[in-house]
Amino acid sequence: MAKAYWINTYVAVHDEEKLAAYVALAGPAMRAAGGTFLARGNPAHAFESGTTERTTLIEFESVEAAVAAYNSSDYRAARAALGDGAEREIRIIEALD
Repeated sequence: MAKAYWINTYVAVHDEEKLAAYVALAGPAMRAAGGTFLARGNPAHAFESGTTERTTLIEFESVEAAVAAYNSSDYRAARAALGDGAEREIRIIEALD
């Protein structure tokens, strides 16, 4: 089974306090679900239509594990804390063999 990568890109941040509450809950939720943070922060460079907003890259053992992390009760609580505090794009992609 191939590993998977969760790519979370912020399109816009509307409320820094809600974002901080989300981050405090989301990190532990991802680690509890088997996720390993590989990168996070603002891009060093963005090309073409690339966004300069915060991006997070998390590795999971499989696509199924990443999807389970998204649907976990701990991550649901993090999403609830974020609410309308940010707009994001989340993608889960399978690693190459």
